[in-house]
Amino acid sequence: MARWLSRRSAVVPQYEFKPHERPTMPGSPANPEHPTWRRYAYFAIGILIGLTGGLGNALVSVNLNFAQGTLGLDSDQAAMLTAVYLMTNTTANLLLVKYRQQFGLQPFIRYMLPIYAATTVLHLALHGFWSSLAVRAASGFAASALSTLTLLYIMQGMPAAKRLAGIMMGISIPQLATPLARAISPGLLVSGDWHMLYWCELGLALATLAAVMSLPLPPSERTEAFEKGDFITVMLLAPGLWLLIAVLTEGRIEWWTERPWMGWSLAASVIMIGTALVLEHKRENPLIHTRWLGTREMGRLILTAVAVRVLLSEQAFGSIGLLTTLGMINDQMIGLNLIVVVASVAGIVAAVKLFDPADPSRAIPLAVLLIVLGSFMDANTTNLTRPANLYLSQALIGFASLLFLAHAMVIGISRTLLAGPKHFVSFIVLFGLSQSLGGLLGSALLGTFQIAREKFHSHELVQSIVLTDPQVAARVRGTGASVASVIGDPTLTSAEGAALLARTVAREANILAYNDVFLLIGVLATLTFVWSLSIRSAIRRRHELSPVLELQQRAQGTRAAAET
Repeated sequence: MARWLSRRSAVVPQYEFKPHERPTMPGSPANPEHPTWRRYAYFAIGILIGLTGGLGNALVSVNLNFAQGTLGLDSDQAAMLTAVYLMTNTTANLLLVKYRQQFGLQPFIRYMLPIYAATTVLHLALHGFWSSLAVRAASGFAASALSTLTLLYIMQGMPAAKRLAGIMMGISIPQLATPLARAISPGLLVSGDWHMLYWCELGLALATLAAVMSLPLPPSERTEAFEKGDFITVMLLAPGLWLLIAVLTEGRIEWWTERPWMGWSLAASVIMIGTALVLEHKRENPLIHTRWLGTREMGRLILTAVAVRVLLSEQAFGSIGLLTTLGMINDQMIGLNLIVVVASVAGIVAAVKLFDPADPSRAIPLAVLLIVLGSFMDANTTNLTRPANLYLSQALIGFASLLFLAHAMVIGISRTLLAGPKHFVSFIVLFGLSQSLGGLLGSALLGTFQIAREKFHSHELVQSIVLTDPQVAARVRGTGASVASVIGDPTLTSAEGAALLARTVAREANILAYNDVFLLIGVLATLTFVWSLSIRSAIRRRHELSPVLELQQRAQGTRAAAET
């Protein structure tokens, strides 16, 4: 157990720890043996921090229509509110990890949490587009710190033998924020305007600040972490990623080929990111270890993480987009989102129970298989589909998302620790990018595919609609009759009937396009499932052959010695 040492002179007291209690790496808290009540308190605070950090963006992203109407924004401007949050959130760890290592954990907490609370207050005071962008950028930076604190607090709440379970829960809890935000935001908006969303976020931020200050983490060790080359890398990599995020966000809204700035931004992004990686590859002590990240094991892990994250867009983009097309709003999807939350919590529990240190990746094919099932179940939707029809499929996907994420994070961290603490920044940055950019890439690709398929189905449907067809004429008269009581002019009534029919055709084309999206995700998930099984089979064969190869090498060595 740690022992508190104080000196007579006015110096800062410090801790001494036993060897097994020392921090895993500089910037991380020590691991003393806590009494049971304190472990429970750490665990509860970790959950509070995780939900606070996740809800900060989720409450805005799931209610963009309210923010757009209140601020008077176009759809592309509203999308930038979430894009600028992702820009700072995904790149903050380039600096924050080393900041903790050099300046310590407590200054990190003292500065980041007040910044997060202050940005939330600014949301209530600022109503312009550019000021809102600045506030969202600051919120993304501060929320990146909260995700780290979630992991550290929950690990303190777990016994030493269950620290891996703490990692799984710490990385998973913030993922509950989006369905939870969809479930609670209707109640907040009923009791007030969109400011109530920020009052809720402010309350959570202040509660988190009070909880962290009342029970701080154990102290950490410090080391000289920053180098001059780090800042050159950040100045190249961060703007490059920001431009890439902006293009992926706005591409399907403004359309990829319609705005010249997208092409220039994409070209500049590739140049800056490529230059940063080349410089890092040649550095003696890089911020991002490109050689290690380029190994077969790490490359395969990151590629799998990106692929599954793209597939999980079925829930964030596919099902929600379909229900929105059918006229559903968050008020009518509360039950669906609560079921997703419960299924996601079950996924966390299953991840902890199914984890096997001897075979840590065995649950990943199961998670992908559940995505396959959920996607194909959703591929037969009609205009009569309601949230209740998606309960089972979305529960399967919610369960699979956290089952996969927890195991992938543990595999990555275990390989990082085996490779050495100096690789920790590289893994944290790249894994975070794989999740945020993977989700953004999934929405961009699936959204583009859905628009293209909607145009195709709309063309096919319109071809068969001619007013000389008796059935079409009867349909126009029938829809026009529904407004005849308020429109007395027969010509206007007929025109309104044709407009309502066109709207119906557009809705049906969108439904068919979303079915194509679900089928595409199902096919891609099936290919990913087969690929994951082939990887596991290759690894298993390699492990089985390694003793045989070792015996052959020994025999050859013995034979060569005898000949000598």
